[in-house]
Amino acid sequence: MKEAQLLRQRELNYHRTRATRIRTVDQARAFVEEVGFCFFWPIKSIEMPSLFHAIAGRVRSVPMEHDDADNGKCWGWKDESLGQKWWYYGKLLRRRATLVSLDLLPSFYACSDNFGSLDDYLEEYDDGRMTAEAKAIYEALLEHGPLDTIRLRRESRLAAKAAKSRFERALVELQVGLKVLPIGVARTGGWNYAFTYELLQRHFPDLPKRARSIKRSEARRTLVARYLQSVVTADRKMITKVFHVLGWTPTELDRTIAALLEEGAVQEVEIAGQAAPQLVAALLNRPPAGARRAS
Repeated sequence: MKEAQLLRQRELNYHRTRATRIRTVDQARAFVEEVGFCFFWPIKSIEMPSLFHAIAGRVRSVPMEHDDADNGKCWGWKDESLGQKWWYYGKLLRRRATLVSLDLLPSFYACSDNFGSLDDYLEEYDDGRMTAEAKAIYEALLEHGPLDTIRLRRESRLAAKAAKSRFERALVELQVGLKVLPIGVARTGGWNYAFTYELLQRHFPDLPKRARSIKRSEARRTLVARYLQSVVTADRKMITKVFHVLGWTPTELDRTIAALLEEGAVQEVEIAGQAAPQLVAALLNRPPAGARRAS
């Protein structure tokens, strides 16, 4: 396989071709299961599949027009999925909207600071790893159950105009920490559209148990291997960027890649045209033709 063939395989994996583009909601569900995790919208300079490009069947900019067919499907299917437990949806990787298959969600959870109790947040707050605003939002949901964004701001005492940005940052913080997620849409607010949020552990009550037996080192190997299976080829710098919010240290990532190399799950090769050695999933069977193993 030459570089062009690797990139062609990536287009197929991403469903960025006319023949493989996603046309139905069932195909969208199958796509997330297939890739394991992806962005909702494509993110500039981050190599990862996205639901929008898979629907479009090609690389294209996200349109501003609400009546765009690809945009309408992407947005509509996402809204339809909320609360259905088809997948995990929330702001996660790169702090952007991310879809994760339920099979891989325990591996992400195993990489988080959660231990399976609804009051885990107290230790994080006491240790200075959770902001006061995030604590207030979490406790509002803990006390009142699912709340739409408007009421959530009010119950967390962050309804003032001056507090809007702090509320939004804290809400992202909680989603990245796998503590909170959107589970529906409420017809309220200025745009008559607002997410309804709930505690992730209450929405997926079996998740802590499923994640408990997964060691963090195992979870990291699972996520990196699945990522490489989807993107086909990536260097260490890109992998670091993709999983940055999970807080892996450089040593942990190096050990993860070393373990995958030793297991034969990935190979590290040099490819003409690429400045850095590339990691390639072993499912591709062999390094690309013209490539040589990185020393």
